[in-house]
Amino acid sequence: MSRLVVLGAGISGHTAAAFAKRWLGADHEVVVVSPLPHYNWIPSNIWVGVGLMKPKKVIVPLAPVYRRNGIIFKQARALSIHPEGAEGEKNPFVKIEWTEEGKIGTIENVSYDYLINATGPRLKFEATPGLGPDKFTSSVCAEDHAFETSKKVDEMTERMRRGERQRIIVGTGHGTCTCQGAAFEYIVNLEFELRKRGVRDKAEILWLSNEYELGDFGMNGLHLKRGGYITPSKIFTESLFAERGIDWIKRAHVTEIHEDGLHYKTLDGGEGEEGFDFAMLIPPFSGVGLKAFDKAGKDITDKLFMKNGFLKVDANYEAKPFEEWKASDWPRTYQSPVYKNLFAVGIAFAPPHAISKPRKAVDGTPISPTPPRTGMPSATIGKAVARSVVEMIKGESDVPKHHASMAEMGAACVASAGANPFTGTAASMTVFPIIPDFEKYPEYGRDLRYTTGEIGLAGHWIKILLHHMFLYKAKMRPGWFLIPE
Repeated sequence: MSRLVVLGAGISGHTAAAFAKRWLGADHEVVVVSPLPHYNWIPSNIWVGVGLMKPKKVIVPLAPVYRRNGIIFKQARALSIHPEGAEGEKNPFVKIEWTEEGKIGTIENVSYDYLINATGPRLKFEATPGLGPDKFTSSVCAEDHAFETSKKVDEMTERMRRGERQRIIVGTGHGTCTCQGAAFEYIVNLEFELRKRGVRDKAEILWLSNEYELGDFGMNGLHLKRGGYITPSKIFTESLFAERGIDWIKRAHVTEIHEDGLHYKTLDGGEGEEGFDFAMLIPPFSGVGLKAFDKAGKDITDKLFMKNGFLKVDANYEAKPFEEWKASDWPRTYQSPVYKNLFAVGIAFAPPHAISKPRKAVDGTPISPTPPRTGMPSATIGKAVARSVVEMIKGESDVPKHHASMAEMGAACVASAGANPFTGTAASMTVFPIIPDFEKYPEYGRDLRYTTGEIGLAGHWIKILLHHMFLYKAKMRPGWFLIPE
């Protein structure tokens, strides 16, 4: 009997564990290690953050789901990977610290034959002084963050109903942030909700972002085939904001936040200050801080991980100018080049380079988005890696045969722009491939037949359908595996 250990139960980790157990059956063990007792369908945190859903609507308790499907669950935080074992531990293992009530702080070594790192990101609120829900800004990165944010929105609404004007800032809280899409979705939902509550005229709303142009989304922007015309995402996004009376500041790095305002610098060397009554700013991400040690106990973290804490996989990490980066630099199997039974999926793998052109301010401060690796790509990668590992466990292959390169993969995104069954809208976008391939598509880097964008009520209904479908899938209900990633 072999044992597969999956670190993390987010979109990529939960997907990998669920499919691996389905394909392995009772002959082998699948163990999931995650510090939280539940799965969070993060895309719907946006709706929690504007008060349209309660947190219980976007989470799934993991223990009963895994127990019902024969997956071993350990509510714990992974501390270190020991890929060669150690004195007294001949097999590779992961050192974990339990976070489950009654076991908090207990240390355990969990042996493995194969390991999938799906730990996701650490939210680096400390990167900007004053950033974060325990400081002066709100967040929708977790369901509890989003719920607290919704309370602040309610309080702000009451002030506006009393006739007070409110200044709102939404966007990125640091020059190296990713997940501009989540902030974009939040700002248009918040604007819609304020209109629905009848207080929009009392709100001044500002978008503040590290994007070079609006609609960059960490993907260097895209060109959309829409209504027979090719439209840059810059125009698409600017139009959405202009129609909704949302102002914007781009190419910005927030340097400091205080109780009622923030300071920022821009790529051109400028500096500015903006006051606010409410701010929701996304933090930058890093790896969760996993360490690695060899059999003798020597620290080999730098051998397995990049400096940002993400695991090195089968990508080309050679440093070279932006103009020389290629789609083929991106990983396909997500296998560690050092230990063949070690993989990383979702946000946990180290991208070889940015997708958007890296830029720095005149003083050297980086101000450009880092690559997004969430949602549909994360799930697709998790499933592909699970299939490869299963075949290796069963002795059907010595190497991972299933590929999920983001440079060979398309993605669909439905971004809510206002939740209402009759007047709501959503921006529905498809992109192929995710990583621009200028060798194959020299003009735009992508195939415009499959890179499209529309906004309308139909998109809102699709968003609702996806919410229910993917929560059903997360619960591993009958037929869950038939729902595509």
